[in-house]
Amino acid sequence: MEAIYASGGSLDLILSIPDEKARKKSGRIYVDAFAQQHGIPVFKSNHINDEAVKQELKDRGIDWLIIIGWSQIASKEVISIPTFGTIGAHPTLLPEGRGRAAIPWAILKGLHQTGVSFFKMDEGVDTGEILGQEIVPIAPNETATLLYDKVNTAHETLIQKIFPLLKKGEIRGTVQDESKATYWEGRRPEDGQLLPSMSVAEVDRLVRATTRPYPGAFWMDGQRKAIIWSGTMGHHGPNALLFADGHYTPTEMEWVEE
Repeated sequence: MEAIYASGGSLDLILSIPDEKARKKSGRIYVDAFAQQHGIPVFKSNHINDEAVKQELKDRGIDWLIIIGWSQIASKEVISIPTFGTIGAHPTLLPEGRGRAAIPWAILKGLHQTGVSFFKMDEGVDTGEILGQEIVPIAPNETATLLYDKVNTAHETLIQKIFPLLKKGEIRGTVQDESKATYWEGRRPEDGQLLPSMSVAEVDRLVRATTRPYPGAFWMDGQRKAIIWSGTMGHHGPNALLFADGHYTPTEMEWVEE
């Protein structure tokens, strides 16, 4: 939103979920201060497909709806309400990595780069025509925290490139190559469990992929649970954990009650 205003654009409406529903959402952003600063009305709804949302979009005569970071799938009716269409933002280089948990998966899969794609939404999941893409390099020791920030910056860069084209009506889409499409499954907090059978390299990737703003990798010590936010491979520190082929030593660990 800041990038849109920095490029001379403006917004007529912000949609968000209720604050009490959003507290446990990873990377949650509260929009109220920005909206008040720029005089933008905010409409909060439990679901993107609620009738009240549809009516709000119709009443305001929205030209383009941009959906970013919204985990619910918008219906065909919703995405067809805006005059020119609905734009989705996905943090991979589509058609690779359609689906969920894009930032953790990029690290877990050992990719050298990922990116951000803006696309015109259709009835599929991340399947519409590509309107623009921005490449994001991934370092060998990348963490979810760092990659999350890099992806956010790529969103800003890309919206500044395409927003002037939207305003002029000059935006053009490119059909995705279905032969290159891949799908990444959603991830749950319990998928972050570290097991003794894992290699130290697997442990390191899982810790880096699930660290903040995600729930974190964790180690079970009987009934006790330790969330491991960071660590080092091959060191025998006082808190070293033993895995299939060596030790992994947490450098930031948090014990939590189950």
